[in-house]
Amino acid sequence: MTFRTDRALRLTVYLGEDDTWHHRPLYSEIVHRAHAAGLTGASVFRGVEGFGASSRIHTSRLLSLSEDLPVAVVVVDAEERIRAFLPRLEELAVEGLVTLEACEVVRYAEPTPGPGRTDPKGKKSL
Repeated sequence: MTFRTDRALRLTVYLGEDDTWHHRPLYSEIVHRAHAAGLTGASVFRGVEGFGASSRIHTSRLLSLSEDLPVAVVVVDAEERIRAFLPRLEELAVEGLVTLEACEVVRYAEPTPGPGRTDPKGKKSL
């Protein structure tokens, strides 16, 4: 199996799950804008506990504080594509934390066998 690596940039937007844009969850709007921009992919991760600029702790452990849990939207793509996307993000007036981090993407050169496909050694997968 051969690995191919590429340099990339990871964009992470930290916000609260109750943050909205035109009555729609802000995290969802970011994902849809990333998709429309043709970026490779975006994922939303919901945290179980955290705090931000307000210093108020949001947690899923206490019923009274189980609202507005932390959310992270993560997008990884080539640096120039991520930087070209930043103005679309600025239009949303995101009040959360936005970070950019260099990363290395590792890809397999050979596709992994799916259901009913044969792997390179002739074994059929389920």
